[in-house]
Amino acid sequence: MATPTDPRERRPRTVFRRLDGILLLDKPQGLSSNQALQRVRHLFRAEKGGHTGSLDPLATGLLPVCFGEATKIAGGLLGARKAYETVARLGITTDTDDAEGQALRERPVPVLTIDAIDAALRRLTGRIRQRPPIYSALKRGGEPLYAKARRGKRSRWRSAKSRCTPSTC
Repeated sequence: MATPTDPRERRPRTVFRRLDGILLLDKPQGLSSNQALQRVRHLFRAEKGGHTGSLDPLATGLLPVCFGEATKIAGGLLGARKAYETVARLGITTDTDDAEGQALRERPVPVLTIDAIDAALRRLTGRIRQRPPIYSALKRGGEPLYAKARRGKRSRWRSAKSRCTPSTC
């Protein structure tokens, strides 16, 4: 007789249902966008689901998740304008371009004024060229760059045009 912890004892399969709509999910740190999607899709037992952009597992924040008929507009939302908020540590460069990496170089940070910060941000406003970090959620060959980088494959993308607008606090 099989015991409840016996691997041969299977849980009943989830019965999925038709569900249409968009969920605004506050994605926690540690999950990829796809992992977050799959969790909520199973939670709601939705037959069909998709998300409107990839957030790196380190990132937290709003991830629109589309179900059923709403997946038809996911592509339009993917290309829509987005806003990001960040906390940064100045003066340090890491091997992963993010907070989890090993420090490669540390430099002293001068005393900063609001005017100096505003001037630096103005140089990053408008049409700029931006190189995605090696630990990015962007995909190459169907796989996120961060997954390749964690296996030791260092693939860098060329810089791409981006449009940055100033945010207001």
